[in-house]
Amino acid sequence: MNYKISIASFLLGCSLILSGCNDNNSNTKLSSNEINPTEINSSDISNSSDSALRKLVAEKGMTGDPAANRDLPDIKDPMAQLGMQLFFSKGLGGEQDSACVTCHHPMLGGSDELSLPIGAEADIPDLLGPGRTHSSSGEEFDGGPTVPRNSPTTFNVGLWDSALFHDGRLESLSDADGNDGAAGGIRTPDSALGTADPNAGDNLAAAQARFPVTSPEEMRGFEFEADSSNDATRNHLARRLQGATAADELGLNQWLGEFQLAFNQPAGTAAELITYDNIAAAIGEYERSQVFVDSPWRSCAKGDPDAISEEAKQGALLFFRDASEGGANCASCHSGDFFTDEKFHALAMPQIGRGKDDDNGINGNDDFGRFRETGEPKDKYAFRTPSLLNVEVTGPWTHAGAYTSLEDVVRHHLNPEEALNNYDYSQLDPSIQTDDMWVNTQLALDNLQQQQQEGTALLQNVELSDVQVKQLIAFLKSLTDPCVKDRECMASWIPDANDSNPDGLRVEAHDENGDPL
Repeated sequence: MNYKISIASFLLGCSLILSGCNDNNSNTKLSSNEINPTEINSSDISNSSDSALRKLVAEKGMTGDPAANRDLPDIKDPMAQLGMQLFFSKGLGGEQDSACVTCHHPMLGGSDELSLPIGAEADIPDLLGPGRTHSSSGEEFDGGPTVPRNSPTTFNVGLWDSALFHDGRLESLSDADGNDGAAGGIRTPDSALGTADPNAGDNLAAAQARFPVTSPEEMRGFEFEADSSNDATRNHLARRLQGATAADELGLNQWLGEFQLAFNQPAGTAAELITYDNIAAAIGEYERSQVFVDSPWRSCAKGDPDAISEEAKQGALLFFRDASEGGANCASCHSGDFFTDEKFHALAMPQIGRGKDDDNGINGNDDFGRFRETGEPKDKYAFRTPSLLNVEVTGPWTHAGAYTSLEDVVRHHLNPEEALNNYDYSQLDPSIQTDDMWVNTQLALDNLQQQQQEGTALLQNVELSDVQVKQLIAFLKSLTDPCVKDRECMASWIPDANDSNPDGLRVEAHDENGDPL
């Protein structure tokens, strides 16, 4: 296999431009009998890296605060609270065995810590994360995961302006920054490429909340509204929460009061308030309230040079500098305070799982990425550049979750061929479908190499030492908001016994050991 990739557009090293932490320049001098060579050397290195970072931050125009000047909800807002109740309710699952949180739990990095998700038809519906399995009686059971792509994190979803989903099939039709896709209309899978969906809602998050419930693998199931349109599925779910279905599908139904409170319409009727448009809007507000940007790097970029370690500073320099300057060229794709250009790049990441039924001439289970939407040859095998904020906790990484180690995904960006030739299958759950990985991934690599030869790929092969790789990883970890690793801090985004449970179908999430999440 001739696998080769570059580091310019990857999930870890490709495009962040936040480079500058202020330093405390000290003019204090030691007398000759006070000189400690080790201390002097360390101080010189630190001052040098601080100055270099300060310069880079200024050049890149970074502030360290990706949420600045955005209108984002607080989790305590009534609409976000309603969204949390809906997000955790299996009442929105067609067969009432899955919920939004099934694949996006706050204590699992806003995702599920699985390479590939298992939504509907799980053996144990409330078991989330590692250990979740597809029921042997489920549709198309083959022992492996049912959803073909990795579950993206919901963290900081309100900071995206251009597109959601790995292939960008939900995208803003405006180039305006800072408005969560609200200007110019939003194209969704319900509308043609380049055409606004009139029902998309006010922002990308609300638009996105319209689609998991229509996917049989994720939430709809294979019997509920089988062969129906997306709108028919949504309308049925809304009627379920209204209590207006022919058969009373909810044994307990207290949703009306929750919608009256959230929408501040105490006299509103179920038919007026419990619409799928309002359901999606509320879920979107809950997701947009998940703003986790208070990282050590943010403090550093805002002027505190001691907020991150010297190792992380060296990693930041590698991240922001071009290969010609001895850097890793990561910021060519992972740019700005949000650490993404919100564009699509081919990286030849391993293609595992069921794929998206794309026929590459050899197999019919490939995933052509952005090409599926645009039909443009340049978009074949291209996927959206992820944000690197909190990347430490949002793995497994890549569109198919093929890497379970941050170091491995970094090394893939540095040299895809070498990474793929040394790919360690043992990192994957043995149930994951990998029979056609090599053939499908080789074609993706061939495509990438052609782009590199033509000079159209941002990805460049970069040679770094083991020490430098560790420095890059240290920098990436400095992008983590400590809150996302602290159950007490995250409690506001997870309902408990003190919160209402309008239909009695809340996911009481636990891990494979039975411990509550």
